[in-house]
Amino acid sequence: MDFLKISNLSKSYGGVDANSDISLSIQEGEIVSIIGPNGAGKTTLFDLITGVTRADSGSVRFQGTEMSHLPTSDIAQLGVVRTFQQTKIFRDLTVLEAVMIGNHLHDHTTLWQSLLATSAAREQREKKRENALEILEFMGMADKQDLITQNLPYGEQKLLNIAIALAVEPKLLLLDEPAAGMNPMESLRMLGTIRKIQETGITVGLVEHNMRLVMNISERVFVLDYGELIAEGKPEDIRANPKVIEVYLGRQASA
Repeated sequence: MDFLKISNLSKSYGGVDANSDISLSIQEGEIVSIIGPNGAGKTTLFDLITGVTRADSGSVRFQGTEMSHLPTSDIAQLGVVRTFQQTKIFRDLTVLEAVMIGNHLHDHTTLWQSLLATSAAREQREKKRENALEILEFMGMADKQDLITQNLPYGEQKLLNIAIALAVEPKLLLLDEPAAGMNPMESLRMLGTIRKIQETGITVGLVEHNMRLVMNISERVFVLDYGELIAEGKPEDIRANPKVIEVYLGRQASA
């Protein structure tokens, strides 16, 4: 059984196809990338998978469960979690507090228990704190735990987004342009971080424009253009695919 199976997924806005009849699958434990020119429909596909946007037609199944009509919170409970391109999340909280918030789906205390600071609520909060510290240690950010998130350098804000997503305890982690705007050193650190995440057993999907990162880290690559899936395969196959060179890599080289 495919870990994630997308069948004939379509979404249009005002008669323009953002995604058109897309079918693909992701296997457990792999790293895959979705590439394509701006406006190809990459982020829309992530939106459809995670319930941010509803598909016009088609199916999204995760470990055999149909998700296309589930709310985002239920999809996250199943283990499908994503990041977003923007970094301005919980700007006035400390780094530690922001990661603790990511663990809220696993909070079993009631509102009254939290308001009254019962022993159960205190125990739950301490567990969240310990979990958040473990994630920050894993991300190489333990020394940043007391900093206000908006004061982090750009590259570490991107890493913090991933740390918050890890606190949700994903099985499939979808990263939307994790290396966007990064310098070469930051991109190299991001590549190492993604590999570390995979080594813990988490399956990773990327939407990314950094072709060096994509080709160095992906086991398979899917290529979108104008909402359609035009190619898929191993990085070396995608590199040599004439249609991909013409539609995506060729355009980028010309630019």
